[in-house]
Order: sequence, then structure tokens, then C-alpha cells
Amino acid sequence: MATITDKQMNAKPAKPTWLIEDAPRGCGRFMARLRPDGERLFYFRYTDTSGGRVFLPIGAYDATGTDGLTLKEARTKAGEWSRLYQSGTRNLREHLDAEEAARIAARDGELARLTAEKAEAEAEQARQAARKTVTDLFEHWARVDLINRKDKGAEARRMFEKDVLPFLGDLAVADVKKGHITEVTDALLARGVNRMAKMVFSLMRQMFRFAVDRDLIEHDPSASIRKAKIGGKDTERDRVLSDDEIKLLAKKAPDAGLLVTTEAAIWIALSTCCRIGELLSARWEHIDLEQSTWLIPSENSKNGKPHSIILSDFAISHFKRVKQINSLSPWCYPNTYITDHVCPKTVTKQLGDRQRLPEQGSMSRRSAKAQALLLPGGKWTPHDLRRTGATIMTAIGVLPEVAERCLNHTEENKIKRTYQRHSYAKEMTAAWRFLGEYLESLTGIDASKKATTICN
Repeated sequence: MATITDKQMNAKPAKPTWLIEDAPRGCGRFMARLRPDGERLFYFRYTDTSGGRVFLPIGAYDATGTDGLTLKEARTKAGEWSRLYQSGTRNLREHLDAEEAARIAARDGELARLTAEKAEAEAEQARQAARKTVTDLFEHWARVDLINRKDKGAEARRMFEKDVLPFLGDLAVADVKKGHITEVTDALLARGVNRMAKMVFSLMRQMFRFAVDRDLIEHDPSASIRKAKIGGKDTERDRVLSDDEIKLLAKKAPDAGLLVTTEAAIWIALSTCCRIGELLSARWEHIDLEQSTWLIPSENSKNGKPHSIILSDFAISHFKRVKQINSLSPWCYPNTYITDHVCPKTVTKQLGDRQRLPEQGSMSRRSAKAQALLLPGGKWTPHDLRRTGATIMTAIGVLPEVAERCLNHTEENKIKRTYQRHSYAKEMTAAWRFLGEYLESLTGIDASKKATTICN
């Protein structure tokens, strides 16, 4: 009885050749077809119910079984079909097609079941994620989003830990409603800190939108709350200290119980028109008192652009007061442990605590200094000093565009910003000098004598 061998399968025929294994009648035949181009295919041949011969493909030959069937594997498959054929199945192709269809249907059914199970698992995961507390959500938001901010999210964390998490921290994110959010903002409004209420609300909205973007919740509970309704409409501050108020401030400041460095910060901010945060984060390496220069690096400026300030004699004298106290620190205003600069709100709080009206609470009863810095025109802030300095500049003849450069403002007009490249360096130097001289004449402060007193 002839048997097909691997040697025959690997032969290179000059023309198409059939290899046929002997088999008893009625069992079908195991066959292989070889072509000169190297094609090697296995077949099972049988006779159907109409008496016609059917060549049923088994597969391609590959001696290793990597890219096809080995001879043994093909023969085993042919044996299975032969037994099926001998059992009475004459339309073998249709039978095998039906079997394949059944396997595909079973596979599709299993795939559908697994898909449904996966969808349910994902839905359950989303439901469990939504059951995370607001504290959990805040920590997630802090790791992913807040960490990329300039202060690494420190200020947002401070506000949340003080004013948000005590109210909402233990709530499941999915359970937070509009009323919970307004409960937080209403508490802030009751304290009279309307601007803080707006800032906290804005941060809460950012956090809940972060949760929506990540399918932790379906809807932002703050979406239907209008920001304008939180604390009323924002009003632009226009507080400018008058000349008389500056004179009065010069008399009041020494007896207000301020740190010497804080008192100096008032006059540095007023004479340089800097932002208080830029001053409190300043390093001595960027200040050259001999050359009368202060470089505010890009990482400390609000618009991300470096800013060079030419220091007047008035500003230098107050910087010297600060240096006599903090000369051993790399920062002009170091924190308690000299590991970084102080919090930007340090000076703002000291000044605010000394401008409390009697009806504003127990602070006025507790401290004799609670009204020490009150001025006739009302409460003032460090940023008002910046605005006052710029206003004085223009009042004494400095061109508005020069004053704007001294403030390190970005030109809003794109055409001017693009084509007008004059640096105004000389004009800015003169502007700061004029401002310093004007302030010195108003205040009568001899900072150099104060510095000597501190030293002694």
C-alpha cells in the first residue's frame, strides 16, 4: 500500500504531480499536490451522493509545522474525515461547513459573553470610582493636574484643606450636589471674603470637571451655578494712596508692630512698583546694591518674562535694612527654617491685621495694633502700593508707556508688541529715580540711619 513520505513532499517536480495514499474502497483518499513553483497542498478526496469526486482541502505542507501542517498532522486530519465519511456522511463539505459555522457561532457567542462581562466590570469599576470621596478625588487631581502648576498646587491645597474638605471631604463624589457646593461658598461669603469664595468655587469647578473628563462622574455638580452669583460681580480695584496718606503711613508704620523687613517691604514695593510676591521670592544673587539693579527672573514674574529694575537710592536704603537682618540667607525674605522664601501672603496678612475696623470682630479687641495702619481712604493692600507707585510716576511727568514698562506689563496691542522694540531703558531708569526722590521727599524717611540703628 503506497504511503506519502516527507521525501516525496520535498521533491521538486517538473510539472504538477499528485501523490495518493492507498485506502480501501469507500474510505476516501489522502492526497497531496505538488507544483513546480514549490506549492504543496494536502487534500481529502471522496465521492459525494451524486457520484462526483470532491477534493476537500486540508492545508499547506510545512515540514516544521510552523507555516502549515506536517505530513503527520495532515494525515491525522484526513483520517478523521475518512471515518466521518465511512459513517455515512456523504456530503462531507456541507457537513464540515456546518460544523465550522457552529464553531464560529459558538466563538461569537463566547466573545459576546466576554464583552458583556467586561462592560459590566468596567461599569462596576466606574461606579466604585464614583464612590470615591471628595478627598480621594482631590488627591487624584493634585497628583495629575495641580502638580504642574507653578506652586505645585500648594495654594489650592491650602484653600481646600481649610474651606472645602471639612464640608465635602467624606462625601462620595457621586453624591455631591449643587447645594453642597453652595454650602462651602456661603460659609466663605458669611466671613466676608467674597473674592476667596470665587477662587474656591473656581477650583472646585476645575476639580469636578477633571472628574467628568475621567468618567469618575457623569455630570459636574457645579455646572448649573453661575460664577457671577458667587459673591456678586467682580469690581476692579482702583485704590491709590494719596500723598497725604503716604506721609501718614510713614508716621504710622514704625509704631504698627510690624517686622522691620515688612516695613521695608512697603517702601520697596511702592518705590519699585513690583508685585509683593516678586519681592518676597527675591534672592540676593539677583540684587546688586552697588550697581543699583534687581533682576526679577522669569520664574518669579507673573507674565513669565524677566524684568530688570533700576533701584533708586530710596529703594536701596530699604533693601539694606532687609539685608542687615537676612544677610545669611540666599533669600531676601526667608521662611523660618531658611529652606525657602516666605509665603507670598505673609506681608498681606500683617498689613491686613492692622487695618481691622472695630466691627470686624475680636481682633480689634485683642490687639492694640488692629487699626495701626488704617488710612483715611480706606483699606489698602500691597498691590495698591504697586498701583500707587505707577500713578505717582505719571503724575510727576513719566510717560504712561514708560510706567507700563516699569510695571513689566505686556503690550496688549500685537502690532506695537511686534514692531516697537525700543527698550525704554534710560527712560525707566529715570522714572524709578524720580519716583524714589519723590517718595523720599514725602516721607522724610532716612532709611540709612534706621539701618545703622538696627546694626548697633
